Amino acid sequence: MKIFHDIAPLRAALKNAGRVVLVPTMGNLHEGHITLVRDARKHGDAVVATVFVNRLQFRPGEDFDKYPRTLSADAKYLEDAGAEFLFAPAEDVMYPTPQYFHVDVPDELATILEGEFRPGHFRGVATVVMKLFQIVQPDAALFGKKDYQQMLVLSALVREFNMPIEVIAGDTIRAEDGLALSSRNGFLSATERAEAPRLHRLLERLVASVRSGDKKFEQLENAVMAELKQNAWSPDYVAIRRRSDLQAPSADTGAGHLVVVAAAKLGSTRLIDNIEI
Repeated sequence: MKIFHDIAPLRAALKNAGRVVLVPTMGNLHEGHITLVRDARKHGDAVVATVFVNRLQFRPGEDFDKYPRTLSADAKYLEDAGAEFLFAPAEDVMYPTPQYFHVDVPDELATILEGEFRPGHFRGVATVVMKLFQIVQPDAALFGKKDYQQMLVLSALVREFNMPIEVIAGDTIRAEDGLALSSRNGFLSATERAEAPRLHRLLERLVASVRSGDKKFEQLENAVMAELKQNAWSPDYVAIRRRSDLQAPSADTGAGHLVVVAAAKLGSTRLIDNIEI
């Protein structure tokens, strides 16, 4: 695997690489990221993974400064998974001047759910991914379904800017007890880690109710929120939404077109999860 820290050498290396598949990450990799890289091998000739902790998508007081930087370990994981190229730029390479131009995400996606609790987050995500698309110029890009709203935002970005990029959604990878793999899981204490799978179990219970015909969506959401609170969680939201746009469904929206999304803090660690219904 070839490692690049600057843009021009990466572009030169990719010039004759064939069909290029991009897997953007912020590093501190886990099996979910590695699965995306392995899946990317099926969709092209050359896999480019990126490792960059993007300041623009963190709000003041979030964990930008304590986000783990583990480039040496990440590089080994990526090489073992079959990535041909790693782009790991410094901040002054990605942002050589202050970033005055940004990608604004429509309010109907940017200000709901994650956007309500992390204002400006998707603006930062869309801006850095647009820059990565311009730098790498991939034919395809893989994003994990664990960040469901992010995946929809980036799919819309590609579609509305007419980019010749295939967006491929990767399934959420879970630990044996159901916890969705996340770099932030490392912040959990031993006690919190034992409690963390409850979020997924409660979402599974909700999904089973909807699939059995229960249309009392708000009641189901509130029941999950209440049980989380009873077990020392601080939930931000539990919401049954349409898969296509994350808007509230109507009563006749059937299973196969829905997703339940959730975010909650356990101690100081904020976890997100979702299950398609």
